[in-house]
Order: sequence, then C-alpha cells, then structure tokens
Amino acid sequence: MNGVLVVDKPKGITSFDVVREVRRALKLKKVGHTGTLDPMATGVLPICVGDATKIAQFIIEATKAYDATLKLGVTTDTLDADGKVVATRVVPEINREVLENALAKFRGTIQQVPPMYSAIKIGGKRLYELARAGEEVERQPREVTVFDLVLRDFTADEVKFSVRSSKGFFVRSLAADLGEALGCGAHLTALRRTQSGPFTLAQSLPLTEIGSAKLVSLSDALKDVPELKLSAVEAGRVKHGGLVEVPASLTGVHRVIDPSGALLAIAEAVKGRLVYRRVLV
Repeated sequence: MNGVLVVDKPKGITSFDVVREVRRALKLKKVGHTGTLDPMATGVLPICVGDATKIAQFIIEATKAYDATLKLGVTTDTLDADGKVVATRVVPEINREVLENALAKFRGTIQQVPPMYSAIKIGGKRLYELARAGEEVERQPREVTVFDLVLRDFTADEVKFSVRSSKGFFVRSLAADLGEALGCGAHLTALRRTQSGPFTLAQSLPLTEIGSAKLVSLSDALKDVPELKLSAVEAGRVKHGGLVEVPASLTGVHRVIDPSGALLAIAEAVKGRLVYRRVLV
C-alpha cells in the first residue's frame, strides 16, 4: 500500500497522534506526516503511506493555506490559545482601513522570527524543549513569502484572516506580529489549514473514515511539481542512477515519470542534465 492519505486533522491531538492512528487503522508501520500541525490546529494533513514516505520532504516544501482567528490585547508565551497569558493591553479602536494598512506590511517576501515553541533545532535541541525548560534563545529571522493575505472579518478585539504562504511560515508569529503592529499584542485562537500543496479540505477525510480511504498516487501527490516525461530508454537509465541529458534551457525541480506515467524520481535540471534529488525505483 503506497500513496498519500489526506486527513482532516481534528483539534486537540498532535500530528504524531494522527500517524499512530493511521498505522493502527491500516495495520502498517511505514507511515509519516508531512509537517506538523499544532494540537490546536485543524485541517489538511497529508499522511504518507509506504513508499510515499520517500517523497514527504517534497510535500513539506509545498505552499500552504490557512484560515485563522486572533484575539487582540492578549499575548501568550506560545503565541496561541494553548499558552500562558504573559501580558494584556488596551486594544485601540480599529477599522478596516487600519487593519488593511497593518496587513500590508506582511504581504510578499518578509523576514519572520520563528516562535520559541516550535520544532526548529538550535544547538541540537528543539526550540520547544528549551522553552519548556524556561530558556529563551535568540532566533534569527528567516525569509518567508506570503502570497495572499486577506482580511475576512473583525470585531473590536478579534480579527479573522486567510493566508497562503511558503514553507517555514508560522501563522502564530504572524498573529503576534500583527498585534504588535496594531500596538496591543495578540495571540492565535483558531487555525484551520485549508490546503497543503495540491491537497484541499474537499478531499480530506476525518480520522473515523481513514480505513476505507483511497490513497493519492505518488505522482498525483506532487502534481504541483512540473512533470518531465522520459522515453523507455531514458527511464531505464534513471532506475540505475545513470546520466540523462535534457535541453540546456530546462531548469528547476521536476517529477520524472516513465512512458506509463509512473513516478521514477525527483530531479533538478542543471546545465543540460538531471541531478537526482530522490530516485524512487
């Protein structure tokens, strides 16, 4: 059994809990997730089964989209509702113009400081391990891209927005940074992932239905990656890690398929040849 299972992760459990449930339901050991969703978050969580675990890193690199809600005037140590309140401030009067001006600062390619409560490693330890031990370390800003950031609704102390971003982006950090831009602080109170690469909520299944789910093929799981179809002879070379020449004008990462449409490899076209990032056969 090989492919990707698209789960609608429920609130209150970790991504690892979902992996364990899939292993139990499908009676398989070779199962892995494609980037964590916080326990508070819900929504699209692609789970790789069997040989699909070999392409998990490429699914992680895909664009993600979320619907989010933040509360103004209250900051927490985790930047979300699961954390401890560390400060409260008066919320200024806000309107659509004020919010749109603040949101404009976070569109495009920006620098974002990751939160302490995250799985990023510094000095061999994950940040959340240091945070739980009462330590706070300096984090370097990382370049991320916000493709879309749309204000959906707001009240006197609550803001709802949708965001589509590159890998490595933290919606919790955006909520906190937006609160600071408005002068009152904020924290994330709800988060629902609506898309992860080609996977959407429409094709996601609740955990209770995963036993009868149809898996997405490896090639379809990476359909956002440009396709490069090879001849039978060239496909044979790929299977043995051999040299495959391509037009010098071809650049970027591609999913390499054989004449039947089966996924052979993920490779980058560099100076007229394929440089393999992962061979799957």
